[in-house]
Amino acid sequence: MTAFVLGNGVSRNSIDVDQLLLAGMVYGCNGLYRTHAPTVLVATDRPISAAIQTSGYSARNRFYTRSPMPNSGAQMVPQKYRGFSSGPIAVSIACSDLNSRVYLLGFDMGPTVVGRFNNVYAGTDFYKAADANPTFVGNWIRQLTTVVRDFPQVQFVRVAGDTTADIKDLQGLSNLTHMPIADFAARINTTKDL
Repeated sequence: MTAFVLGNGVSRNSIDVDQLLLAGMVYGCNGLYRTHAPTVLVATDRPISAAIQTSGYSARNRFYTRSPMPNSGAQMVPQKYRGFSSGPIAVSIACSDLNSRVYLLGFDMGPTVVGRFNNVYAGTDFYKAADANPTFVGNWIRQLTTVVRDFPQVQFVRVAGDTTADIKDLQGLSNLTHMPIADFAARINTTKDL
C-alpha cells in the first residue's frame, strides 16, 4: 500500500490533498484538520492538540497526540516515538499501518526562499509569523532518520521542491530516495508508478 505523509513545509502547496486521498492513505499534522480530514492526524504541541480535541475532530477522525483528553476519541502516540515531533510520528504510524511505500511531502526542513519560517500555516493560530526566523530542524532530522531506519522494509520517497533543504543525513539512508515535486505531480495526476 502507498501512503502520503504531509509535513507543513510550503513545498507541498502545489499538491492537491484531495487527490492524494483518492490515491492512498494520507497522514498529516496539526493545522491540516482545518481544511481536510486525512486518514490520520497527529499533533503533539498542547495548544493545537487541545483545540483539535475540543473541536470534536478527534471524536470523528483518527487522531494521535501525547495528551489525549478523556472521552475525546484521541489516541496516544506510539510509546517508542512519544518524544518525537508530529511529522516523524505521522511517518511512524504510516509505517505501522503496513504501508510499503511512504511519500514525504512538505518535509522541507529548511527556510523559505527568503530565509523565513517555512510553514503553510505561518501567521495563523498556534503558528509563528510568516516573517519569523526559521525553526531549528536538528531534532526533526534525527527523528526522521530514526524512523526510516526502524522500518527498513519500507521504501520512503522524499518529495523535494524549491524550499526543500538538502539534508546530508538523509542521503545515506538506503531505503529513502528523493523525487522532484514536478515528477511527483505528474505521477499523482495519472497515479502512474506510485
